Order: sequence, then structure tokens, then C-alpha cells
Amino acid sequence: MRFWADERKHRKHSSESFKEERAMRTTRFWTCASLVAAALLLSSGVVRAEDISGLITTTRTITEHSRLVGDVTCRVTGAPCIRFGSSHIDLRLNGFTMTGQADPITGCNGATTAGETGISTNGQTDVEVRGPGVVQQFRADGILFMGTLLGKVEAVTTTTNCLSGIRVNATSSRITLGANVSVRNGSTVAGSFCGGI
Repeated sequence: MRFWADERKHRKHSSESFKEERAMRTTRFWTCASLVAAALLLSSGVVRAEDISGLITTTRTITEHSRLVGDVTCRVTGAPCIRFGSSHIDLRLNGFTMTGQADPITGCNGATTAGETGISTNGQTDVEVRGPGVVQQFRADGILFMGTLLGKVEAVTTTTNCLSGIRVNATSSRITLGANVSVRNGSTVAGSFCGGI
């Protein structure tokens, strides 16, 4: 009898060991599968960002999420420094400054240069400019929303731009502005747009 009792105990123990081992294998499989899926998702470029800094001499068109990684000096004449070339993306200033060609003391000295904006949304949908950061000394608008549906500017300081710090053209709608500071923007030329936002 004792032999049969030991045999039953051994079978019961073997059965429990088998169940535990099977559960551990299943857990390991799903853990590995999850790690592989996460690695594929991260490497697929879903959340990539273009890094921008330094001197810009021709309009920089962004087509993916982008960010400043240093101060930007713009030497683009008669066109935007940075313009959106795709919808559903954002530009993060990350605490850096974009500087145009206007006079640092007087702004535009009474003259503006058409189209020479710091950032243009370029008719794209659902685009954002996020601070903190400064957009200054552009001979037109600091930030221009033109033909844009759904847009946002948040925590950006605009200063010493020849037209508006942030301008929302009549062809744009559903634009959200929040926690922005606009100082010393505008022109003394009659008929020019003037002011902050």
C-alpha cells in the first residue's frame, strides 16, 4: 500500500510540476513577445523628431515632428525660416531662440519684408508650435497661421518682429493660443499689421 501511496504522491507532484513549468513557459513567451513588439514599434520611427539648430539660409520645410536642439539664426530673405510641410506634426522650441534679420533694437525700422516669417503653418492641418522658446527679429510675422485648420501655439515668447508676434490669418480656424508672451512687435508704417497677437 505504501508503494501505491508514494506512486500517487509522485504523480500528483509531477502533474503540479508540469503545470508550473507550462505556466512559466507561457509567461516567458508573452514577455518575450511583448519586448519584441515594443522594440519594433520604437524602431519603426513612429515618434521620430528632426533636430534643428544653427544657421538656416533657405526655408526649412519640416515633414515630421521636429525640435530645436540649439539656437537658430535665420538668414532667409523674403520667405519663412521654417514652414510646415505636413499635417499632424509639431515643432518644439525646447527653450531655444529663433532669430531673424530685423534690427535687434528697433525691430524693422519702419520697413517690413513680405513673407519673411519665423514659422509658417503653410496651410497644414493640426500643427503645433510648442515652447518654451523665443521667436524674434523677423521682418514679417514671428509665427503665421495661414489656411490652417486646427493649430496651437503654447508657451512661446515673440518679440521685436516687424508685423505680429503671432498672426492668425482669416483663412485659418480652430487655432488655440495659450501662455504666450508678445512684446514690441509691429511696424510704424501706415497700413502694416501691428501688434502682438
